[in-house]
Amino acid sequence: MRRERQSSSAPKSSSSGKGSGKGPGSGGPSGLRLWLRRLFRWGLALALVGVVAVAVAVGIAAQRIPSFEELKKSPAGQTIRVHAADGTVFLSLGPNYGRWLTLRETPQVMQDAMVAVEDRRFRYHPGVDPVGMTRAAVFAVEHYGTGRRMQGASTITQQLARNIFLSNSYTWSRKLREMILSLALEWKFSKDEILELYLNKVYFGGGSYGIDAASRRFFGHSATQMSLSEAAVVAGLVKAPSRYSPTADAQAALGRSGVVLETMVDAGFITQAQADGAKPADVQLAQETGQNSARYFTDWALPQLDMLIDEGTEALDVYTTLDLGMQRAATAAIQADTPKGVQGALVSLDRDGAVRAMVGGTDYVASNYNRATQAMRQPGSAWKLFVYMAALEAGYKVDDQVVDEPVTINGWSPKNSSGRFAGPMSLRTAFAYSVNTIAAKLGNEIGFSSVANMARRFGITTPINTHPSMVLGSAEVRVIDMTAAFAAVSRKGVSVQPYGITKVTTADGRLLYQKPAERGQVLVDNWVAAGITDLLQTAVATGTGRAAQIGRPVAGKTGTTSSNKDGWFLGFSSGLTTGVWMGRDDAKAVGGLQGGRAPANAFADYMRIAVARRPVEPFDTEVKLPEWQLEGDDEAYFGAPEENGGMVDENGMPIELPAAPDTAQGDVPPPPVDGPVLNQQWIEEQTGRRPPADNGAAAPKAVPQQLRPPAPAPPKAPPPVLKAPPARTPANGEGN
Repeated sequence: MRRERQSSSAPKSSSSGKGSGKGPGSGGPSGLRLWLRRLFRWGLALALVGVVAVAVAVGIAAQRIPSFEELKKSPAGQTIRVHAADGTVFLSLGPNYGRWLTLRETPQVMQDAMVAVEDRRFRYHPGVDPVGMTRAAVFAVEHYGTGRRMQGASTITQQLARNIFLSNSYTWSRKLREMILSLALEWKFSKDEILELYLNKVYFGGGSYGIDAASRRFFGHSATQMSLSEAAVVAGLVKAPSRYSPTADAQAALGRSGVVLETMVDAGFITQAQADGAKPADVQLAQETGQNSARYFTDWALPQLDMLIDEGTEALDVYTTLDLGMQRAATAAIQADTPKGVQGALVSLDRDGAVRAMVGGTDYVASNYNRATQAMRQPGSAWKLFVYMAALEAGYKVDDQVVDEPVTINGWSPKNSSGRFAGPMSLRTAFAYSVNTIAAKLGNEIGFSSVANMARRFGITTPINTHPSMVLGSAEVRVIDMTAAFAAVSRKGVSVQPYGITKVTTADGRLLYQKPAERGQVLVDNWVAAGITDLLQTAVATGTGRAAQIGRPVAGKTGTTSSNKDGWFLGFSSGLTTGVWMGRDDAKAVGGLQGGRAPANAFADYMRIAVARRPVEPFDTEVKLPEWQLEGDDEAYFGAPEENGGMVDENGMPIELPAAPDTAQGDVPPPPVDGPVLNQQWIEEQTGRRPPADNGAAAPKAVPQQLRPPAPAPPKAPPPVLKAPPARTPANGEGN
């Protein structure tokens, strides 16, 4: 039966002579309708499959999206807040999120400004905005091949998805993922939760994420206190944070805030009168900290975190030793006193090694090379600190007599900066006026290796040669190391290790590191430290360091290298030790650069401010000699000045002194029988340790002294003269 029906029907259809109309090529209207119907069915099926696929993708994404509480936590990427010694945060590194603000804590004007300018239909779309997508698609077609980026059609939800989960790459695949995540966010969270997340995580430039961080950075207060004008400025930053930053381009920020206010009026959030009264131009921006130079300090200190704490991604609070007031004073001193075209560096250490100020150059923005901790330069006569300490430790005393005269050591003949030789003088005078020949003879007598060992003992880690010229500072050193050496002298011979970090905690206050108390190591006996302090004080009182005087006791030493390539001054007062260096990075000569000029001036300008609130502390220069130095055959004989040699004036020239009075005539009472008595006032006046009573008066009469016991009488021997050994190979370098 079935076959019969088929056969009977076939001729009927063919005899009609008309097309069946069942194919698109038949040209009949019924065929076209059938084709369109099939296309619609296939399109609907594909759309349903797409919807199902998107729904599945959204569902999977929603399941993988963390909870609201988890998203509130700061994302990966460590943030570091650096605190000064007083607790003030002076630098934030990495992303800064400020305080999390709930939507209830966020001013309504801030919410409205952000919605108006970024996503006016935020409350109505499901995470993606069809109107915005259409506009973006039209823009993409019109500008295809021009290289211009797709016009922004991102909703607030899409921006949130991108900020949390995606990169900022401009690709269709990223846009598709962004849309899926946006739908998932809308499915999982309420509009208020999404807006709260967005306001606390959107980027505003300068490392600031969230409205609270932005408000604190630009206005100096929490976002809870934000006004309409301030909200307009902050909302305008999202489109291009660097371009519209009020601190980078005030005019651009002002124009952008005006656009925000106009959109708020159009959206009905505020009236035109409110917009006119906002006046963003009157917004008070937070004062810039002006601590660019403090970056030299943080560049040195923060890398030490790797040695102090375990590696992690938690936000950190790093508490440092930096004193912001001292840092400003140090920066001002270096910038004011450094000659044009010359670089300068300064390090200031407290008595325990805490770095209170550090300047590594005249301008951090122009050059972040830290000359205070990285540069290796010749110290010149500042190196004599180690020469004289080695001499004192070997048995010399500050009042021992030496002779400034021509000397040749291994073919090397040092010269004084004055070009003259002053003859007999005390060790104190030789140090005060930085006499090169005396330093050379001291080094030769006690051994150049002894000087090198003393420098090593006091923390010099750079290579040290033992050529004769090393006594004049031919070895290269770092400013921070030399400053630490002088700080150890200030600490009466106890080692000082510079440090910059006192404590490290997590953002929630959990302690990760606390600097332990360190007692330091005794480097030299206290009588050596007292003796060198005596010499350093004299160098500032009447010697080459007079420009470093600040109206209170200062002990220090100048340093100038040959051809004036480097100028140094290092010294201490009231427990604070400061080292200053100046010179060119290319080590070329600088006309007129001497340690006793610009570096000493910078030292004084800084120290006057740095120690202003510290008590005046006299130096302990009383030398309590050990018993081995008090034996009779090693005691110094103090005769009349003409017997032991003269003193020199500030120019290094001999001072003519009157003849000693005849004690038998009763001018001066004889010394008491219980021990030797020195006319200390006369010695101090002649060496600059005490100013004369009357500058125009004749020099005071000197009193001949004798040491007990009177018999046998001390020999009237000439003063000790340092003799040069046979000549050897010359060495380069000469300090002043």
